[in-house]
Amino acid sequence: MGLLNFIKKIEPDKKKSPLLHTAYDAFFTFAYAPNSVTKEGVHIRDGMDLKRLMVHVVLAMQLCYLFGTYNIGHQHFVAAGQYLGFMEGFHLKLAFGLIQLLPIFVVAHVVGLGIEFVVASKKGHPVEEGFLVSGALIPLIMPPDIPLWILALSVAFAVIIGKEAFGGTGMNIWNIALLARVFVFFAYPLTIAGDEVWIAGYEKIAGGQVAQYGWWHTGFFNSIFDALGLPLFTAGTAVVDGYSGATPLALAYQGGWEKVTQSFSSSQLFWGAIPGSIGETAKPLIIFGAIFLAVTKVASWRIMLSMFGGLVFGTIILNAWGATPFMSITWDQHLLMGSFLFAMAFMATDPVTASNTNTGKWIYGFLIGFTGILIRVINPAYPEGWMLAILFVNTFSPTIDHYVVEANIKKRLSNA
Repeated sequence: MGLLNFIKKIEPDKKKSPLLHTAYDAFFTFAYAPNSVTKEGVHIRDGMDLKRLMVHVVLAMQLCYLFGTYNIGHQHFVAAGQYLGFMEGFHLKLAFGLIQLLPIFVVAHVVGLGIEFVVASKKGHPVEEGFLVSGALIPLIMPPDIPLWILALSVAFAVIIGKEAFGGTGMNIWNIALLARVFVFFAYPLTIAGDEVWIAGYEKIAGGQVAQYGWWHTGFFNSIFDALGLPLFTAGTAVVDGYSGATPLALAYQGGWEKVTQSFSSSQLFWGAIPGSIGETAKPLIIFGAIFLAVTKVASWRIMLSMFGGLVFGTIILNAWGATPFMSITWDQHLLMGSFLFAMAFMATDPVTASNTNTGKWIYGFLIGFTGILIRVINPAYPEGWMLAILFVNTFSPTIDHYVVEANIKKRLSNA
């Protein structure tokens, strides 16, 4: 109680310092849960507020953050032909991943929350909680070597145009994190497509290209590792000849599943020791997060299951067509490549942009799964497919709910 009373005493005046009060309110409501629930006489009584609901989603991503950080370093050293075993050079890989990921995380949150704080202070209302999840998702769906200024532009675009222009949290039509990614994809395609962007620390992915180590590598961390008698970051570390940095999805476009398995084993694909977006490669950790969200009822299992059904249905049709080697890849093989599971667990289930009726959720999820696999396989100009599929079906989710409700009304009227 002493700490709580102290925090209440230092509350800034809302009229004199609106921006400071907005920052104070954001911290206070994040740190402390509501001390009361909805009163008797209503249908729902719950002490769970929106911030704590959002925190559940952020918690579900933490294992993806841990693995993604390490995998950034692992892919960097694999490109140099060093520490090829996944656990070899553990300290170097983890340190390298932290150096790459922390600036991405900080920039995404500083830009996004900064805009939210300014808008909230101008409007005179508390900071809305939606960016807690968007800010955590954005780093996970970006390449590890994305220029920070491009990241800042993409976050500003997503928050201002995709969210605040529609009225703030709960009013946006499209998923904010995906808007940031689609902005990068269309405005700066070379930073998010191709083979080179998924391996961090080199200007180009070509034989002889020397790693770009800075003070954090050779100064800060090397001093620690030297004191502990551990191997150090070495100036002159270079990409080995013949290394391409191609992702499994890029290889699948070139020659189907056979081409993929020439470079990656099924175990690598499943556990995630492959090039790709920071948080989208480790399938078991994503599945764990999906189960956590479904069990806590934060995310809809109906959307997840129907999206999986749409993937299977679309893949069966493409397998029957079989015009290209990529079309012959089976649905279980598609699960091992790219970001389907991550999109299913954390993107499609966004409660603001998804359908809200139970029947609508089945339709919504199925359309994403089916549309996404068609985009992925038939149009190689758009890697993955799930980003565009989710944003496309986001647009129609209110329409889906409208017709579901109208159908329910007609059904009840006919029984009256």
